[in-house]
Amino acid sequence: MPARSVITARQERLGAELRKLRERAGLTGREASRALGIAESKLSSTEAGRVGVSAERVRHLASQFACDDAKLVDALVAMATERGRGWWEEYRGQVPSGYLDLAELEHHASFLRNFESVHIPGLLQTEDQVRSIFAGSVPKLSERETETRVEFRLRRQQVLAGLRYEALIHEAALRIRVADRKVARAQLMWLVERSGLPNVTIRVVPFDVDGFAGVVDPAAYAGGLVSRLDTVVVDNQHGSAFLDAEAQLARYREVLRKVEGAALGVVESRELIHQVAQTM
Repeated sequence: MPARSVITARQERLGAELRKLRERAGLTGREASRALGIAESKLSSTEAGRVGVSAERVRHLASQFACDDAKLVDALVAMATERGRGWWEEYRGQVPSGYLDLAELEHHASFLRNFESVHIPGLLQTEDQVRSIFAGSVPKLSERETETRVEFRLRRQQVLAGLRYEALIHEAALRIRVADRKVARAQLMWLVERSGLPNVTIRVVPFDVDGFAGVVDPAAYAGGLVSRLDTVVVDNQHGSAFLDAEAQLARYREVLRKVEGAALGVVESRELIHQVAQTM
């Protein structure tokens, strides 16, 4: 297969998982290439996501690397055989590539969990809230850039049509006004409405809770077809980072468990959101 001109985070992840299978088998790239009868450069390109890989090749690699996890192999085959361009590809070159990777991750996720400490999760933002956020970007975006990013974020929200989604939001995020009181109030009432969806759970961590030290950074946790293919997305000043190492996944599972332990129940959370809205 020809080398790709653009490599997505999902393609990189497939290659990385194949590399992990090789490493678990205790083989170097050179040893594996000799055993498989392929050039070491081709194996390297496959593991880097630079070239595609067929279902047959995935199963052959898994067999050679003594992987007996049938569900994992089937999941990797499904990733390798995905065809077609997702809607997000329409925006390539118009928004940062990280936005596209995030939309693709959400599209393929089996479930999504978010913790936000100072922002309303993007999948739950109103159009006015989104526009206000991008209008305040530094450096300042052009009007066209702003509108394109608003449109993109709103299209991302279509994933909530059926996906199981849990949002854990700190009370601070409810009270921060990115625009004015009118926008803030409408945003909170939108949360109340969204919380009524059968597949959406919204819980709030109130200010009045003890033992919440050490949980500050926001994170999104996306479930894969099997748990080993889960992904954590963390934001920083340079963009989003996708984490998939077993230790990283375990850490963020524990972080989210701690947040859940501090959060109010669904009904109590809805009541608090409504109360905060009335003060706006």
